Amino acid sequence: MHLKARPNGRCNQLTVAPDGTVTVRLNAPAQDGKANACLLGYLAEVFGVSKSSLTLLSGHTAPFKKVEIGGLAETEFWAVLARYTVA
Repeated sequence: MHLKARPNGRCNQLTVAPDGTVTVRLNAPAQDGKANACLLGYLAEVFGVSKSSLTLLSGHTAPFKKVEIGGLAETEFWAVLARYTVA
């Protein structure tokens, strides 16, 4: 999953633009890995998987990230994203 992380938000929020761009706002600062930890915890909550089944593959210090979600069928993945799509 490719996404853009935006730290220092008021709350955690996932949105999917009509073009498929995924943005995750995080209520953690982008320092000492706090935003990355918050991101993985929030995505685990959203997708209903354990935090240990998520792996941050790239973008450790960049806003654009690549996250692998294990233990989730592709149909479930797309169904979850469809709930967060904005018109």
